[in-house]
Amino acid sequence: MKKGKINLGVAILIAMILGIIVGAVMGPKATIFAPLGHVFISLIKMLVIPLVTVSIILGASSLGGTKSAGKIGIGTFVYYLGTTAVAVTLGLIMGGIFKPGLGLSEAALPKEFLDMAGSLADKGEIAGFWDTLIGIIPTNPINSLVTGNILQILFFSLFLGIGLSAISKEKREPVLTVLTGLNEAMIWMIMKVMIIAPIGVFGLMADAVGTFGYDILALVVKLLLVYTITLLIQTFGVYPTLVKTFSKKSPINFIKKISKAQIVALSTSSSMATLPVTFEVCEEDLEVSNETTSFVLPLGATINMDGNAIYYALVAMFFAQMYGITLGFPQYIAIIITATIGSIGQAGVPGPSLLVVAVLLSAGLPIQALPLLFGVDRVFDMMRTAVNITGDASCAVIMDEIK
Repeated sequence: MKKGKINLGVAILIAMILGIIVGAVMGPKATIFAPLGHVFISLIKMLVIPLVTVSIILGASSLGGTKSAGKIGIGTFVYYLGTTAVAVTLGLIMGGIFKPGLGLSEAALPKEFLDMAGSLADKGEIAGFWDTLIGIIPTNPINSLVTGNILQILFFSLFLGIGLSAISKEKREPVLTVLTGLNEAMIWMIMKVMIIAPIGVFGLMADAVGTFGYDILALVVKLLLVYTITLLIQTFGVYPTLVKTFSKKSPINFIKKISKAQIVALSTSSSMATLPVTFEVCEEDLEVSNETTSFVLPLGATINMDGNAIYYALVAMFFAQMYGITLGFPQYIAIIITATIGSIGQAGVPGPSLLVVAVLLSAGLPIQALPLLFGVDRVFDMMRTAVNITGDASCAVIMDEIK
């Protein structure tokens, strides 16, 4: 951080506190600040669909190396998608058990959200399993982009990315160069939008506290506690079980050794920044071959985001419960698929996780209150990064056994 400049995370936290104070003092009159938040939300929604589209195509195309990597390549991809699906399902289960979003009375909710709850409930009764699956496949990908159908966009982007990885390097590279340029340009745009994030968070927090009161803050604390418990289950339950089942390594020893990388992940909140330490732990302490780690770990740091997947699922449950929206089977499928496949497109996106917007939109959930979580996102990010690198290391250990 440059001298004289405030870190964006600190600025967002300060804005959140100021919004709480203003909302508490002004009460319902604090709604005059709501447009500041709405502008910020609109800018995020403007960028999230093109960003997710391009980043997922790039992420899927990077799997072109799986051809030469053979069994390791296929196994790694299946493992990462599998554990992410388990993570998001676990998040939904824990959200359903502990209900972190309950606490607001129905009378306190805006009428438009109550109307939305009714319409979503009706849709949940109509759409069946096969209707949901068929609806994922776009008949017109361009129309899916225009209408913002996140599931169809994810399906087409992943398919296109895999297709790019399958063609010759000479034909693939020009397309990837253009997509990489677009991705970098949109990340630049997001960084500029995030400059006004404190203003948007202030407006939305003031409006929320003025409308809902202090109850909403208690909900965020409850969400953090449920999230922590869920991450502990994934880290000390799911991964050690997989290591024990598919390798000869001791799961207890695995957890002891990986703790060094977890500490670095907690402090940096970055899988990429932790990568050198993860390499060291896997190769020197867990005795995984360099051939395996050099493929599995960088790929994992890019596309394996189990901690994020849990976050997306819990936040979706949080807002559904907060607004009194009953999720049906189609919405649960939408959350699982979007959070699982969407993890591929998470690398390199700065600031609070924006894919959660795509997850909420895919299930038809409101995102207006999402910036309420931005102030504590650093805490969420620290913990989920530690889970992500643990998943990477578990994959390296298992792939080294089965290669």
